[in-house]
Amino acid sequence: METILDGKKISAEIRREVKEGVETLRRERGVVPGLAFITVGEDPASLAYVAMKERACSEVGIRSGQFSFPRFTTEKELVGKIGDLNADPDIHGILIQLPLPAGLDSTAILSAVSPEKDVDGFHPFNMGKLLLGRKGFCPCTPKGIMELLIRSGGEWEGKDVVVVGRSNIVGKPLAALLMQRARGANATVTLCHTGTRNLSLHTRRADIIVVAIGKPLFLTADMVREGAVVIDVGMNRLEDKGSERGYRLVGDVNFAEVSRKAGAITPVPGGVGPMTIAILLSNTLDAARSPQCV
Repeated sequence: METILDGKKISAEIRREVKEGVETLRRERGVVPGLAFITVGEDPASLAYVAMKERACSEVGIRSGQFSFPRFTTEKELVGKIGDLNADPDIHGILIQLPLPAGLDSTAILSAVSPEKDVDGFHPFNMGKLLLGRKGFCPCTPKGIMELLIRSGGEWEGKDVVVVGRSNIVGKPLAALLMQRARGANATVTLCHTGTRNLSLHTRRADIIVVAIGKPLFLTADMVREGAVVIDVGMNRLEDKGSERGYRLVGDVNFAEVSRKAGAITPVPGGVGPMTIAILLSNTLDAARSPQCV
């Protein structure tokens, strides 16, 4: 029987640790971590996700605030606000909610955030440090994926890992994390994408498969070897007229099929998603602990 990698349970452990760290920081140094969210437009999914993050902040004692901009806000206006938040000593972390509306340069806007307040880990400076194996903020989802497996009793070291998807948010940074000569990493990583030929040849030999491509139910049982660990980063809506909401949430993995072969697997929802938010809270606490924030 497969092992379910329970992101809700593991993320709750991390949140408890963060809450204790926030209380200690406030008691010993009088510092309360502050996190600013910047949203542009009225995308319902993005707004709901930010609301979820704000509730998580409140639960662990992190102050948070949302700065909302209309759909047709200019890059200059956004960068100006980011500059104000960079200079605010009570704000330790800044998060730009992605995706941004068409017409805005995401790279330029993310680059405007101070690297010391880049708790999402998307600033080019932090991405460069990640590749070099230097300490800095890691993107939340890749770091959460690593923690989920390790805290569930698994390991990455020496494993043959196939990452399906090369996004800047998940695929690339996860591959960079896993290949580091460091405890909890040291994996052999293959990064697959739309240009990969015979994808199944790679996935069928993998000890661990991470799928992050945004295609519902993409990974099927015939693509997985018996006993492999499968981590599903996808979150997709499929029409379901029998559901009260009219849809159901599924991942990039066909859970019903693959779970019968996998040694361990993440559910959707309840797998990687909660870990992403937990790591955001942890990164914000680390930012507030930094000497630059004293």
